[in-house]
Amino acid sequence: MQNTLFEKLEALYPELVALRRDMHMYPELSFQEVDTPRKIAEYLTKLGLEVRTGVGGRGVVATLRGGKPGKTIALRADFDALPIQDEKDVPYKSRIPGVMHACGHDIHTASLLGVATVLSEVKDGLAGNVVFLHQFAEEVIPGGAKPMIEDGCLDGVDAVYGAHVASEAPLGMVGTGVGYVTSACDSFDIVLYGKGGHGAMPHATVDPVVAGSQLVLNLQQIISRRIDTKYRTVLTVSSFVGGGDTYNVIQDKVSLKGTIRTFEEDVRKRIEQEIALITRTTAEQAGGTAEFTLTPGYPATWNHEADAARVKRVASDIFGHEKLLNLEYGMGSEDFAYYLQHKPGAFFFVGGRNPELNAIYPHHHPKFDVDERSMLNIGKLFIGIVLDYLASEAEALA
Repeated sequence: MQNTLFEKLEALYPELVALRRDMHMYPELSFQEVDTPRKIAEYLTKLGLEVRTGVGGRGVVATLRGGKPGKTIALRADFDALPIQDEKDVPYKSRIPGVMHACGHDIHTASLLGVATVLSEVKDGLAGNVVFLHQFAEEVIPGGAKPMIEDGCLDGVDAVYGAHVASEAPLGMVGTGVGYVTSACDSFDIVLYGKGGHGAMPHATVDPVVAGSQLVLNLQQIISRRIDTKYRTVLTVSSFVGGGDTYNVIQDKVSLKGTIRTFEEDVRKRIEQEIALITRTTAEQAGGTAEFTLTPGYPATWNHEADAARVKRVASDIFGHEKLLNLEYGMGSEDFAYYLQHKPGAFFFVGGRNPELNAIYPHHHPKFDVDERSMLNIGKLFIGIVLDYLASEAEALA
């Protein structure tokens, strides 16, 4: 059955390209998706699947019920875009000013629609069910996964898998790992308040620029001196705003922003506490005050061992062992983590880099693009995982 489904998917490739390019030309930002979920729902409805819309807000969930009893596996694709101007010189360049699919979510969506198409043609032979999770708003915290889960998208699901195209990995490669594969991501805002005055009389002021500069250095000591070196962590101050635009005026406040990347929850909490303490004491030493606000982001994504092993085994069978990348956990973040907090499963990456197509730019770059054949590889791996999972669970129940 698998080879037959792969042939059907390959025959569907021109349609998948058309679907992807339509999404690429008409992208929609997180929490503003209207036409995209409508088109997805219409496509899935025509396949005869059970379709729910407005799941968690703007999500679309479709269920394929197999002709034989068995377990239920879920597959997820996200469909939101980013506030970036598309600078590629291609016919399918974004038509929406300042908005583009710069992370490959259009690739994920078109691929999953293809999987739904070919599996729906053989549903009577499947021993179990397949749920297609089309998720909104992955790019913007609090994301779409959590509200979709709260709205029941995982009800009755036994395992869940997700894919992401990788612009840094060559076409044909597949990467995953056991345990952590993406980090938690939290954001922080700090406002330092001082006392403004004349630049020629700094002794009569409390200079927040000096205090802020000291704070940036002090915060770096959290990672280098207060967190055990066995833990992978990142603390980046990405913005320092204040001081005005004159040469001789000391302003009364500055603002800092930054990101924290961690894996373990206790380390995550410890860093938050250390930032709060260091921010307060640094401000007080300068004679000023401070406000610290932490915005929790997505948790770390943890791949379950048996499911990560299934991805590797299936990928090796389909593409060859030499195409596998054993990923070490990276510092990117993904709200697919929420699904894996509720159900066993795994998240994996499929290569899309191809210099011959100028598909060489990183995710979130204005010239981001990938080889569209990555849709076939994602689709084949999804199909292989579904068949392997349902068959093995059916054998276990026999």
